[in-house]
Amino acid sequence: MSNEHHPDSPEHELPPHGEDGLSPQALLEEQVQLLQAEVEQVRAQTLLERADLENQRKRLAREVDAARRFANERLLGDLLPVFDSLDAGLAAAGEAGPLREGLEMTQRQLLKVATDNGLRQVDPAGQPFDPAHHQAISQTDPGDVPPGHVAQVFQKGYVLNERLLRPALVVVARD
Repeated sequence: MSNEHHPDSPEHELPPHGEDGLSPQALLEEQVQLLQAEVEQVRAQTLLERADLENQRKRLAREVDAARRFANERLLGDLLPVFDSLDAGLAAAGEAGPLREGLEMTQRQLLKVATDNGLRQVDPAGQPFDPAHHQAISQTDPGDVPPGHVAQVFQKGYVLNERLLRPALVVVARD
């Protein structure tokens, strides 16, 4: 027998371990675990991105709704002096007559259009004073009105879709 080693001899077989000393099965298991961890990370990232997109969609829907509800705010705000002029005209027109009837009809038509677009008048005469919707310009003796209630309205207020457009200017009965 010679001392030569034959290439097929067991001494020339590759070791059953990889470079880091792990068996091929252990290497595969490690790769599977790494891939599973990566899949979980991608899944978690996808869920976060979906949630973020859903939040953006909801925010945009709220913004579009607000834009739609308040798109005519400037126009309706510009009409408030017209309402004030009609109120002053009605106060000066007296009790009856064609002028009063014409002013009342004009006011009703204008109020209907404004109401259909979300505007609501705040006429708090005799109601409790509400600083969220009323602006007190002075106080007076109670008289026929309970203390802390609106005794007189100088200028009606207006609310557009539950947002105060202009507070009512009022005189409040003293406590």
